[in-house]
Amino acid sequence: MTDTAVQLTISGIVQGVGFRPFVYNLAGKYAITGWVANNAGGVEIVAEGDQQGIAGFIEALNTQAPPLAVIDSITVQYCQPCGYGEFQIKTSVTDTAKTALISPDIATCHRCQEELRGPDDRRYRYPFINCTNCGPRFSIITDIPYDRPTTTMRNFVMCPACQAEYDNPTDRRFHAQPNACPVCGPAYRLLDAQGCPVDQEQDVFLQAQEQLAAGKILAIKGIGGYHLAVNAKNQAAVSRLRSRKVREDKPFAVMAGSLAAVREQCIVSAMEEQLLTSAARPIVLLAKQTAYNLADSIAPGNPCVGMLLPYAPIHFLLLKPDDIWVMTSGNVSDEPVAYQDTDAISRLSAIADYFLVHNRDIHCRVDDSVVRVVLDKPYFLRRSRGYVPQPIKLAHKLPPVLAVGGELKNTFCLTRGKQAFLSAHIGDLENMITYQSYCEAAQHLQKLLTVTPEMVACDLHPEYLSTKYAQTLELPVIGVQHHHAHIAAVMAEHHLVGPVLGVAFDGTGYGPDGTLWGGEFLVADLREYWRLGHLSYVKLPGGEQAIRQPWRIAVCLLKELYGDNFVNQQTPLARKLPAGWELVLAAAEKGINTPLSSGAGRLFDAVAAILGLRQTIHYEGQAAIELELVAQGIAGQALPYDVREVDGQWLLDSQSIIAALCQALRQGETVQQLAADFHTTLAAATCDMIKRMSKATGITTIVMSGGVFQNVTLLTKIIRMIEQCGLTIYLHRQTPPNDGGLALGQAAIAGERSR
Repeated sequence: MTDTAVQLTISGIVQGVGFRPFVYNLAGKYAITGWVANNAGGVEIVAEGDQQGIAGFIEALNTQAPPLAVIDSITVQYCQPCGYGEFQIKTSVTDTAKTALISPDIATCHRCQEELRGPDDRRYRYPFINCTNCGPRFSIITDIPYDRPTTTMRNFVMCPACQAEYDNPTDRRFHAQPNACPVCGPAYRLLDAQGCPVDQEQDVFLQAQEQLAAGKILAIKGIGGYHLAVNAKNQAAVSRLRSRKVREDKPFAVMAGSLAAVREQCIVSAMEEQLLTSAARPIVLLAKQTAYNLADSIAPGNPCVGMLLPYAPIHFLLLKPDDIWVMTSGNVSDEPVAYQDTDAISRLSAIADYFLVHNRDIHCRVDDSVVRVVLDKPYFLRRSRGYVPQPIKLAHKLPPVLAVGGELKNTFCLTRGKQAFLSAHIGDLENMITYQSYCEAAQHLQKLLTVTPEMVACDLHPEYLSTKYAQTLELPVIGVQHHHAHIAAVMAEHHLVGPVLGVAFDGTGYGPDGTLWGGEFLVADLREYWRLGHLSYVKLPGGEQAIRQPWRIAVCLLKELYGDNFVNQQTPLARKLPAGWELVLAAAEKGINTPLSSGAGRLFDAVAAILGLRQTIHYEGQAAIELELVAQGIAGQALPYDVREVDGQWLLDSQSIIAALCQALRQGETVQQLAADFHTTLAAATCDMIKRMSKATGITTIVMSGGVFQNVTLLTKIIRMIEQCGLTIYLHRQTPPNDGGLALGQAAIAGERSR
């Protein structure tokens, strides 16, 4: 006879992670009767038993949950016993508001890996093996609750053996929605570049391995989209991929068959190993070993390389433990990753020699995440597969906001109560195909979360496609200044109320004064900001052309410093001026298409050009990245700089730094040393600005954001200097410092203003 009955409502990531089987077996342990079911808000349980059993059952729900479950809350309501005779898993309930959290896609677990390699197992070498502890989730779900009919597995009817596992409460695949086997599940095919099947009598995975060994390029359909793969030790093959993909210099990511293979090529710290082997399996940026012997063109001139380990069954089948392959996004540069078969063959046939495809649809494309370790903690450069759509917890409830993000490295954000859902990486909104992908992803996430936005937040830049999208939605539009959003993103992560002193360093952001900002010192809370200081303005002759050709910025700076005599300065740039420099200067002096920018990124570009490192870039931030690479391992010293007050604001005059660099060049200093000195000088000047502002305002909380702070050399120098002053620093830890985190800040500001 039961004497206690409770109704439990559990929210969090509790669907698709083996939570109901866990509850079922736990009920048996504590002699509990009743039922468990998914609902649109999470999991609902009715439990009847004696008081001691109920108490142990509830405690175990909290302390023994499956490894992939994330419990946000358990609500306990005592009720009248009904006298259930057993414990059951009931059919999912769908008549409530859909607030359940969706699990990210999870790397293949160790037990599934063992079965994949076991010749006697019925799923031996089956590339869609999964269980409740691993496999696809977000990329295959079409709606919630998370059940097979609301995934792209709905067209695959389980065979009797799979159905028996699915129905058996003691089985690891009990209610595993993507459950399948070679008899009843999806399958791979190998196609040629025209999409025609290759010899189907042979093992397609062995054929794929043979083609890769022969230097061919394969387009491989995985969990969240297509990858382009090639043997990472084959210089000619990697160069051919780079040429076909139209990706001149930007590094490729590399997948190694084992952690041991990673260690042969790279230095791996304990935290980096933890990230590499985590269920999320991101790309981790690692320092190369001295014995590194992969193709030079993978990461040309870069002491680091992005490494990841296999995370889908197909990877474990294709890569032997000592294999290392380039595994880059399946797209042409500046386009979104391909995820639909017809589209992939159409767009990638000029790149790939073969296609390894399967017949399980990908509903939502999800690119790989990219992370590095900074001060022994993860620091995201791209937050996507393995992490999305896990929410970021907010300090308090906000109304439903859609924040549309920026133009580069775009993500968008939806808020629901005390949760902010940042989308997977979309990319640069510079063409129609990416914009269409963006619109589809925004509509899909609103459907999954059943969020109907009450307002839309966007950047102030009128020409961003994201801003134009916001204006089509027939919702109240809240414009948010770019750098205020950067600072607010960090504040939202760390539940900071403000005011804070924000340092926002990036390349370009729309300034309300008609100039382009990017070297900003702000006092900010989650409603407003005040500009206390900035870097001095530089000219961008040709506008966007100056960003692609940094020498244009550099010649203007040198001309302002030295007049016509700048051509006689002993700088690498002055010794070999690019063609057309006279016309560029003439246009700049007349103000023809020459906007002004305070961007820290533009200062990096100019210094790289003056030192002769990079005059023309092929991807965003290339000049700044190469300037940092040259400086690594060299102890820099602070050169003279000038900080002063102008019209009530502090100004960090970049001309003084350029003048000091040029003087050092005339005295014979090396480019490598001056690259290091520039980093130290900018760090010292930034710290000087912060100390002055902190003293003037009494604010001791410092927040740092913006794409320039992907430069770990500059970032760590500033942090060490500021910490010596007794100030508290906050960085991004859950979102990227670049524009991939911008939408979170937009959402936080818009939501707070609406309050």
